[in-house]
Amino acid sequence: MTTTTDTSVLSARFQETFGSVPDGVWQAPGRVNLIGEHTDYNEGFVLPFAIDKTAKVAVRLRGDSTVRLLSMFGGHGLVEADLSGLEPGSGQGWSRYPLGVAWALKERGIDVPGFDLLLDSDVPLGAGLSSSHAIECAVISALNDLTGAGLGAEDLVLATQRAENVFVGAPTGIMDQSASLRGAKGHAVFLDCRDQHVDLVPFDAEGLVLLVIDTKVSHSHADGGYASRRASCELGAEILGVKALRDVGVETLEEASGLLDETTLRRVRHVVTENDRVLQTVEILNSEGPASIGALLDASHVSMRDDFEISCPELDLAVETSRANGAIGARMTGGGFGGSAIALTPVGQEQQVRDAVVRSFAERGFTAPDIFTVTPAAGALRLA
Repeated sequence: MTTTTDTSVLSARFQETFGSVPDGVWQAPGRVNLIGEHTDYNEGFVLPFAIDKTAKVAVRLRGDSTVRLLSMFGGHGLVEADLSGLEPGSGQGWSRYPLGVAWALKERGIDVPGFDLLLDSDVPLGAGLSSSHAIECAVISALNDLTGAGLGAEDLVLATQRAENVFVGAPTGIMDQSASLRGAKGHAVFLDCRDQHVDLVPFDAEGLVLLVIDTKVSHSHADGGYASRRASCELGAEILGVKALRDVGVETLEEASGLLDETTLRRVRHVVTENDRVLQTVEILNSEGPASIGALLDASHVSMRDDFEISCPELDLAVETSRANGAIGARMTGGGFGGSAIALTPVGQEQQVRDAVVRSFAERGFTAPDIFTVTPAAGALRLA
């Protein structure tokens, strides 16, 4: 994907495609998760931030129940659907996301008419940066405004989660859409996934860059690996007699080891220790700043690699190479099984890290990665 078009170009393209001007243009960002992986559906803590790569949608309501969807990338062509016939599993490809949002709003009793929609996005696909949630959050922001539904951020988060879980069939938590809808420039979003409480934590990375290394190993949350990890966590909570793994402390892991099989114990241990790492990271960011969180990023990756087993050779190589060439901390980010790693790197070491990662991937015969920087950006908003 290339950089998203500006609002006027998107509006003009919409008029060319659909024969009328849009009612408005909305955008929502992708996200990077700084730390806190697979803790969200365990009612735990996460620390993502919205990034400066976004999905934009131009939308116009119709007078019937027809939905017409077109993307400016991918060459998918025009997709048509009828809202009155939507049911879980409807739609294909990217169209599942706007259709799922419309379905979830209608399920809440909101009168959603048909609409025309044109999408553009520069959030990399399959990179663990939540391109699908960026689309969903842009669309739900548009429909919330245009229908006058007046839903607050918490309800928009739950509606998009419902669209993902039931309509799309991906058993995700609430982290991604929370970051996309509630992000703020210059801040990470410290989210308690039990009650949706948010604190914005300053992320002043002066003298540092956060590199994203897109391994080009594509993943999908609708695939079985994610679901099996979630099932292990639910099994662990049931055996330990708690509502969710959020309620298990690091100090009780030794006791848990006598109750759980080896695999379930490792899954539980990752979630419990990852929650603790999130809390430590927030404390350090508030007191010392990003330059002091490197060891926590490193420990998070080891936990995901060894205990949760969601890494892959490309992600491990990106992390190891980054650390060996000047990054102060690195970890895979996102749901795993591919996607991206992040490397918190001094500005003076950025090029060395970039060059070393590209070289190491070539030496191993891996597809060349995309490497770029991201900064904490604003959440979803209306542009026009």
